[in-house]
Amino acid sequence: MLSVAWAQSGGGAGPSLLELVFPLLLVFGIIYFLIIRPQQKRQREHAALIAGLKQKDKVVTQGGLIGEIRHVGEQDVTVRISDGVDVRIVKTMIASVQGR
Repeated sequence: MLSVAWAQSGGGAGPSLLELVFPLLLVFGIIYFLIIRPQQKRQREHAALIAGLKQKDKVVTQGGLIGEIRHVGEQDVTVRISDGVDVRIVKTMIASVQGR
């Protein structure tokens, strides 16, 4: 009986809007600074790497092929992976440029 009386005499309208929204904002801020922002930075760096590709660059693809760029096209590059073996690779699949 005492617990019923205590629950009915709460004396407040509940938590304020700030108390409800603040934890959500805090979680979003943590996600933004730990996940979203670093990913955007990596995307910008990769876009700059792709834009700077030129002939004679030694590259590593995401598939692990290592070779030298022979021709740079608009969407793809031709890479020599061995004597007489040239392959066309989509630019976005270039993981890194060696020597940079």
